[in-house]
Amino acid sequence: MLLTSPGERVMNPDFGVGLRRFLFEPRESMIPNIRQRIISQASKYLPFLEIIKIVFDQRNTQNELQDSNMLSIVIEYQVPSLNFETSITLQSKEIK
Repeated sequence: MLLTSPGERVMNPDFGVGLRRFLFEPRESMIPNIRQRIISQASKYLPFLEIIKIVFDQRNTQNELQDSNMLSIVIEYQVPSLNFETSITLQSKEIK
């Protein structure tokens, strides 16, 4: 779901977060848009999954973020019905 672009899936044109389309947007507008898209897609297509936290770029300072052309996303989630909790990490180099 994270790497699928909307329109890529036959008969389900809205499915997918479409992370590729955010890669060259300004960071200050990109992060809230990605967060909103992840939450809305998960609630629509993965209703059994509960997102606990989404963390972007674990660098320490704003200057490091401004000068970086890398993006890191960590999504912590759980599946309450299975009593299962884990996380997934994506780096911009994986978003091709």
